Amino acid sequence: MQAGRRNFCETAIYILVSLVAAALGLPAGFYLFASPRKNLQSEWADAGDISNLPTGTPRQITFLRNRVDGWSVRSAKDSAWVVKDGPENITVFAPLCTHLGCAYHWDSKAAVFACPCHGSAFDRDGKVITGPATRPLDRYITRIEGARLWLG
Repeated sequence: MQAGRRNFCETAIYILVSLVAAALGLPAGFYLFASPRKNLQSEWADAGDISNLPTGTPRQITFLRNRVDGWSVRSAKDSAWVVKDGPENITVFAPLCTHLGCAYHWDSKAAVFACPCHGSAFDRDGKVITGPATRPLDRYITRIEGARLWLG
């Protein structure tokens, strides 16, 4: 009778230890050996419908972009300046000045992109008119599908 009880207790202990090891080991192994969510971050962000944008006047647009940091995926608002010169002729600039990363705006009276912090000015093509910025505005890579603008 004692041998039967002893075997039962040993078996129960082994089963419980195995369950605890599996409960701790499987998630740890998955975390260590599975690849992060690379497929959730697209190289292209849908910036929206551009059919209603006026031709010749720069407009600031906002759009959502997925950002992946390891296992964390978050959707963040981003913005860009769009200059539309025709249905297929579109230039899109990043919203930060190339001098110190300040947000600039379109000054319609002077017809320039003006940085209010340090006085840099850029023309409609993003070229530097006045410094202290030394390089032109950064551009997004664009793709147009129908009336949708995609930014890379």
